[in-house]
Formats: sequence, C-alpha cells, structure tokens
Amino acid sequence: MYPSHAASERNKTRRRLPVLRFDKIEKMVMSEMHKIYSEKAIEHSMHPRNVGRIKEATGIARITGPCGDTMGISLKIGKGEILEAKFWTDGCCASISCGSVTTELIKSRHIFEVQKIDSKRILETLNGLPESDVHCSVLASNTLDAAIKDYMRWKNE
Repeated sequence: MYPSHAASERNKTRRRLPVLRFDKIEKMVMSEMHKIYSEKAIEHSMHPRNVGRIKEATGIARITGPCGDTMGISLKIGKGEILEAKFWTDGCCASISCGSVTTELIKSRHIFEVQKIDSKRILETLNGLPESDVHCSVLASNTLDAAIKDYMRWKNE
C-alpha cells in the first residue's frame, strides 16, 4: 500500500466515527442539570449576577467551605442600607448560584433585614438544591454574615 493510500484509508475510518457537536453536548448537559437543579438555580449559575469585587467596600469577607470552595462577598453600605453587593467564588455551579442569589436578596435592604438571611432562605429562593450541595448555601450565608461583621467593626472604629 502506498503512503498516500494509507492516509486516505485512515481518513475514511475517521469519517465513520460519530462526531458529537457542541450543541448536542450542551443539550445533554442541560438535560442532566434539569434533572438535578431548579430552573432558578440553573439560571443563576449560567448567568450569575453581581460578580466581582467592590473597590472601597465597607464590608468584606472570604471563607473557604468544607468542600474546598471559597466565596468572597464585598458590600458597600451607606446609612445602614446595602448600596452594592458583589461576590466571587472558585466553586461549583451551586456555589455560583448561592452567591448570585444572596447578592440579589440583599441589595437595597437595611442591614438589619440582611442579617436575617440564612442558608434556608437562600435555598428557598433557589427552589432548593440537592442535599449534596446544601453546604453551598451555608457557605454563602456564612460569608455574608462575616462581611456584615466586618462592616460593623469598620463602622465602630
């Protein structure tokens, strides 16, 4: 067999293999996600709100959870009201969803209202998470609490 003929035979073999296109893979992944997560959790994971850090924030916290995910929340508070809130995480889609929805829950609210937001409220807002991901809501809640405590220390200095 001539070298060019061998290459031609390899190309024929390659063409016969099934090719998964990106759109098919995306549909498969989304189908699996919908079996596990609520539409709201998926939406906040795929299109998170308030991602980043606030320059000159008045309250900042960063916590690493038991699973190894780290979340940071920065707040800009004026006259007891949350003027701006941002988060970042290096975690999974559930961590992203929890950070995103937490910042949405607290914007334009008084700090005393914000202090009442806990992991249960975050879970309710996301229409639940699988049991294996509930710790992500605890991470978001704990990070928020720590950012508020940081603000209180800053305010009292």
